[in-house]
Amino acid sequence: GIHLSGAGIFDLYAPRRPQQSFILVSSLGIMDLTVIPFLRNREEIMGYKPKQLGHINIFVRNAERARDWYEDLLGLHTYGFMPGAAAFLTADLENSHEIALMEVGEDAPGQLKRQVGLNHMAWYMDSLDDLKELYYRIKERDIEIEMVSDHGHAVGIYIRDPDGNGIEVTYEMPRDEWGHDESQYMIGGTAKGRLPGPWDEEPARA
Repeated sequence: GIHLSGAGIFDLYAPRRPQQSFILVSSLGIMDLTVIPFLRNREEIMGYKPKQLGHINIFVRNAERARDWYEDLLGLHTYGFMPGAAAFLTADLENSHEIALMEVGEDAPGQLKRQVGLNHMAWYMDSLDDLKELYYRIKERDIEIEMVSDHGHAVGIYIRDPDGNGIEVTYEMPRDEWGHDESQYMIGGTAKGRLPGPWDEEPARA
Protein backbone atom coordinates (compact mmCIF):
# COMPACT_ATOMS: atom_id res chain seq x y z
CA GLY A 1 0.00 0.00 0.00
CA ILE A 2 0.99 3.65 0.27
CA HIS A 3 1.95 5.22 3.60
CA LEU A 4 1.92 9.00 3.94
CA SER A 5 3.26 10.93 6.94
CA GLY A 6 2.50 14.64 7.11
CA ALA A 7 -0.55 16.73 6.44
CA GLY A 8 -1.68 19.26 3.91
CA ILE A 9 -3.16 19.53 0.47
CA PHE A 10 -1.41 17.28 -2.00
CA ASP A 11 -1.62 15.68 -5.41
CA LEU A 12 -0.50 12.12 -6.03
CA TYR A 13 0.70 11.38 -9.52
CA ALA A 14 0.61 7.75 -10.63
CA PRO A 15 3.11 7.16 -13.44
CA ARG A 16 2.12 5.47 -16.67
CA ARG A 17 4.65 2.72 -16.00
CA PRO A 18 3.67 0.84 -12.86
CA GLN A 19 7.26 -0.01 -11.94
CA GLN A 20 8.16 3.67 -11.45
CA SER A 21 7.84 5.53 -8.15
CA PHE A 22 4.88 7.68 -7.22
CA ILE A 23 5.41 11.44 -6.90
CA LEU A 24 3.78 13.54 -4.18
CA VAL A 25 3.47 17.28 -4.60
CA SER A 26 2.27 19.24 -1.56
CA SER A 27 1.36 22.87 -1.14
CA LEU A 28 3.14 22.65 2.23
CA GLY A 29 6.38 21.35 0.77
CA ILE A 30 7.94 17.94 0.32
CA MET A 31 6.31 15.27 2.42
CA ASP A 32 7.66 11.96 3.66
CA LEU A 33 6.36 9.34 1.22
CA THR A 34 6.89 5.61 1.39
CA VAL A 35 5.65 3.51 -1.49
CA ILE A 36 5.37 -0.22 -1.05
CA PRO A 37 5.11 -1.93 -4.46
CA PHE A 38 1.82 -3.70 -4.66
CA LEU A 39 0.65 -3.45 -8.27
CA ARG A 40 2.09 -5.42 -11.16
CA ASN A 41 -0.39 -3.92 -13.56
CA ARG A 42 -2.54 -0.87 -12.84
CA GLU A 43 -5.25 -2.32 -15.07
CA GLU A 44 -5.94 -4.83 -12.30
CA ILE A 45 -7.23 -2.00 -10.11
CA MET A 46 -8.00 1.02 -12.27
CA GLY A 47 -11.06 0.89 -14.49
CA TYR A 48 -9.88 3.49 -16.99
CA LYS A 49 -10.18 1.11 -19.96
CA PRO A 50 -13.56 1.49 -21.72
CA LYS A 51 -15.88 -1.49 -21.71
CA GLN A 52 -16.77 -0.98 -25.36
CA LEU A 53 -17.73 1.66 -27.90
CA GLY A 54 -21.21 2.76 -26.87
CA HIS A 55 -22.62 4.74 -29.78
CA ILE A 56 -21.85 7.09 -32.63
CA ASN A 57 -23.52 10.44 -33.23
CA ILE A 58 -23.87 11.67 -36.81
CA PHE A 59 -25.45 14.63 -38.55
CA VAL A 60 -28.30 14.09 -41.02
CA ARG A 61 -30.43 16.55 -42.95
CA ASN A 62 -33.74 15.08 -41.83
CA ALA A 63 -33.90 12.88 -38.72
CA GLU A 64 -37.22 11.26 -39.58
CA ARG A 65 -36.15 10.32 -43.09
CA ALA A 66 -32.83 8.96 -41.83
CA ARG A 67 -34.57 7.04 -39.04
CA ASP A 68 -36.93 5.39 -41.52
CA TRP A 69 -33.98 4.40 -43.74
CA TYR A 70 -32.02 2.78 -40.90
CA GLU A 71 -35.11 1.01 -39.60
CA ASP A 72 -36.01 -0.31 -43.05
CA LEU A 73 -32.58 -1.47 -44.17
CA LEU A 74 -30.93 -2.59 -40.93
CA GLY A 75 -34.01 -3.30 -38.83
CA LEU A 76 -32.87 -0.97 -36.06
CA HIS A 77 -35.18 -0.18 -33.15
CA THR A 78 -35.96 3.43 -32.29
CA TYR A 79 -35.94 4.20 -28.57
CA GLY A 80 -36.26 7.94 -28.98
CA PHE A 81 -37.43 10.36 -31.64
CA MET A 82 -37.74 14.14 -31.47
CA PRO A 83 -39.33 15.47 -34.70
CA GLY A 84 -37.13 18.03 -36.34
CA ALA A 85 -34.26 17.33 -33.98
CA ALA A 86 -32.97 13.78 -33.43
CA ALA A 87 -33.54 10.02 -33.46
CA PHE A 88 -31.88 7.34 -31.33
CA LEU A 89 -31.67 3.81 -32.70
CA THR A 90 -30.07 0.50 -31.79
CA ALA A 91 -29.67 -3.08 -32.97
CA ASP A 92 -29.04 -4.25 -29.41
CA LEU A 93 -32.24 -3.77 -27.41
CA GLU A 94 -30.20 -3.77 -24.18
CA ASN A 95 -28.53 -0.56 -25.36
CA SER A 96 -30.50 2.70 -25.33
CA HIS A 97 -28.91 3.69 -28.63
CA GLU A 98 -25.98 2.71 -30.81
CA ILE A 99 -26.49 5.54 -33.28
CA ALA A 100 -27.86 9.04 -32.81
CA LEU A 101 -29.13 10.93 -35.85
CA MET A 102 -28.95 14.68 -35.32
CA GLU A 103 -30.93 16.86 -37.74
CA VAL A 104 -29.11 19.85 -39.23
CA GLY A 105 -31.46 20.85 -42.06
CA GLU A 106 -31.90 20.18 -45.75
CA ASP A 107 -29.36 22.81 -46.81
CA ALA A 108 -26.50 21.36 -44.76
CA PRO A 109 -23.46 20.49 -46.93
CA GLY A 110 -22.27 16.91 -47.04
CA GLN A 111 -18.88 15.67 -45.93
CA LEU A 112 -16.17 16.00 -48.56
CA LYS A 113 -14.12 13.03 -49.69
CA ARG A 114 -11.02 12.44 -47.57
CA GLN A 115 -12.14 15.15 -45.16
CA VAL A 116 -11.04 14.70 -41.55
CA GLY A 117 -13.85 13.03 -39.62
CA LEU A 118 -15.78 9.77 -39.62
CA ASN A 119 -14.92 7.53 -42.56
CA HIS A 120 -17.60 4.94 -41.92
CA MET A 121 -19.44 3.05 -39.22
CA ALA A 122 -19.60 -0.76 -39.22
CA TRP A 123 -22.56 -2.97 -38.37
CA TYR A 124 -21.76 -6.59 -37.55
CA MET A 125 -24.04 -9.40 -38.67
CA ASP A 126 -24.40 -12.57 -36.59
CA SER A 127 -23.66 -14.92 -39.46
CA LEU A 128 -22.52 -15.03 -43.07
CA ASP A 129 -26.06 -16.02 -44.06
CA ASP A 130 -27.40 -12.90 -42.34
CA LEU A 131 -24.95 -10.80 -44.37
CA LYS A 132 -26.13 -12.50 -47.55
CA GLU A 133 -29.75 -11.66 -46.68
CA LEU A 134 -28.81 -8.04 -46.06
CA TYR A 135 -26.89 -7.94 -49.34
CA TYR A 136 -30.05 -8.92 -51.22
CA ARG A 137 -32.03 -6.30 -49.28
CA ILE A 138 -29.50 -3.67 -50.35
CA LYS A 139 -29.84 -4.73 -53.99
CA GLU A 140 -33.67 -4.76 -53.84
CA ARG A 141 -33.61 -1.15 -52.64
CA ASP A 142 -31.21 -0.08 -55.40
CA ILE A 143 -28.67 1.15 -52.88
CA GLU A 144 -25.28 1.59 -54.51
CA ILE A 145 -22.55 -0.70 -53.26
CA GLU A 146 -19.31 1.26 -53.39
CA MET A 147 -17.10 -1.76 -52.86
CA VAL A 148 -16.68 -5.08 -51.08
CA SER A 149 -13.55 -5.76 -49.06
CA ASP A 150 -12.25 -9.18 -48.11
CA HIS A 151 -10.36 -8.59 -44.87
CA GLY A 152 -9.51 -12.27 -44.54
CA HIS A 153 -11.06 -12.72 -41.11
CA ALA A 154 -14.10 -10.67 -42.22
CA VAL A 155 -15.88 -9.41 -45.31
CA GLY A 156 -17.38 -5.93 -45.54
CA ILE A 157 -19.93 -4.36 -47.88
CA TYR A 158 -19.63 -0.57 -48.13
CA ILE A 159 -22.61 1.70 -48.81
CA ARG A 160 -23.82 5.16 -47.82
CA ASP A 161 -26.97 6.40 -46.12
CA PRO A 162 -29.15 9.07 -47.81
CA ASP A 163 -26.95 11.82 -46.32
CA GLY A 164 -23.71 10.31 -47.56
CA ASN A 165 -22.52 8.85 -44.26
CA GLY A 166 -20.32 5.81 -44.85
CA ILE A 167 -21.59 2.41 -43.67
CA GLU A 168 -19.97 -1.00 -43.66
CA VAL A 169 -22.11 -4.08 -43.08
CA THR A 170 -19.89 -6.99 -42.23
CA TYR A 171 -19.48 -10.50 -40.88
CA GLU A 172 -16.39 -11.31 -38.84
CA MET A 173 -15.24 -14.82 -38.06
CA PRO A 174 -14.95 -15.97 -34.45
CA ARG A 175 -11.55 -15.14 -32.99
CA ASP A 176 -10.36 -18.76 -32.98
CA GLU A 177 -10.85 -18.84 -36.77
CA TRP A 178 -8.93 -15.66 -37.64
CA GLY A 179 -5.74 -17.60 -38.30
CA HIS A 180 -3.36 -14.69 -37.76
CA ASP A 181 0.19 -14.75 -36.46
CA GLU A 182 -0.12 -13.84 -32.78
CA SER A 183 3.24 -12.06 -32.90
CA GLN A 184 2.16 -9.77 -35.74
CA TYR A 185 -0.66 -7.33 -36.42
CA MET A 186 -3.91 -9.11 -37.17
CA ILE A 187 -5.28 -6.64 -39.76
CA GLY A 188 -3.99 -7.64 -43.17
CA GLY A 189 -2.47 -10.83 -41.81
CA THR A 190 -5.27 -13.33 -42.32
CA ALA A 191 -5.93 -15.57 -45.33
CA LYS A 192 -8.43 -14.17 -47.83
CA GLY A 193 -11.09 -16.00 -49.87
CA ARG A 194 -12.73 -17.81 -46.96
CA LEU A 195 -16.01 -15.84 -46.98
CA PRO A 196 -17.54 -16.19 -50.44
CA GLY A 197 -20.99 -14.86 -51.25
CA PRO A 198 -23.17 -13.13 -53.85
CA TRP A 199 -21.06 -10.00 -53.35
CA ASP A 200 -18.13 -11.59 -55.17
CA GLU A 201 -19.16 -9.85 -58.40
CA GLU A 202 -19.15 -6.40 -56.80
CA PRO A 203 -16.27 -3.91 -57.08
CA ALA A 204 -13.62 -5.23 -54.73
CA ARG A 205 -10.79 -3.84 -52.65
CA ALA A 206 -8.03 -6.28 -51.86
